[in-house]
Amino acid sequence: MADTPLTIIVPCLDEAATIGPALQDLQRFRNQGAEVIVVDGGSSDGTPELCQALCDQFLFTERGRALQMNAGAARASSENLLFLHADTSLPDGAVEFVADALEERCWGRFDTDIVGRSRLLPVVAAAMNLRSRLTGIATGDQAIFVRRRVFEAIGSFPEQPLMEDIEFSTRMRRIQRPCCLRQKVRTSGRRWDDHGSFRTILLMWRLRIAYALGADTTRLRALYVSSGRIR
Repeated sequence: MADTPLTIIVPCLDEAATIGPALQDLQRFRNQGAEVIVVDGGSSDGTPELCQALCDQFLFTERGRALQMNAGAARASSENLLFLHADTSLPDGAVEFVADALEERCWGRFDTDIVGRSRLLPVVAAAMNLRSRLTGIATGDQAIFVRRRVFEAIGSFPEQPLMEDIEFSTRMRRIQRPCCLRQKVRTSGRRWDDHGSFRTILLMWRLRIAYALGADTTRLRALYVSSGRIR
């Protein structure tokens, strides 16, 4: 385990349009000794066939991002874990950045640059990064990383239908505030482009507020699905 500097875990579902280039991009980190584990939640668009030659392990699980990420973490060869969305790319030097950060803190995340058509996306990204830095709460778009022993000690990601990243961050924050790296991951702005920036911002705040007030995550996921944001 100690010989593998970082395990990058990529949950995916019907990502045939993006997963090939995403995994090709990760080959530079595999060349540095990092491990890439892809966990598929039941794709029907040919995603598995595109993945298997471009990762160290390819796993099938039931659908659910938290469940998929936990399954990947259970098979990891490294003490350092990083959870990466299929539409997000890491900056050069990511392996070293994470290793250095986890010498100081037990978890953290990157700043985010959202790439898309809307002129509002730089503002959205800046607000996301600032909010995370102030609150100590990270989102999945920010490529959360964590020491494996701490991840296992808190029970991994809560296997709930939505907001697993928020709940995970809340639990981790009780142990220690995150290391907020200023190096940026680049994540797709497709949900803002497809559904409108203002509508997406309002929806996300509505969901976050409802979750903070104790709303059931199954109902929140139903709202998210009905808005067209996820399958």
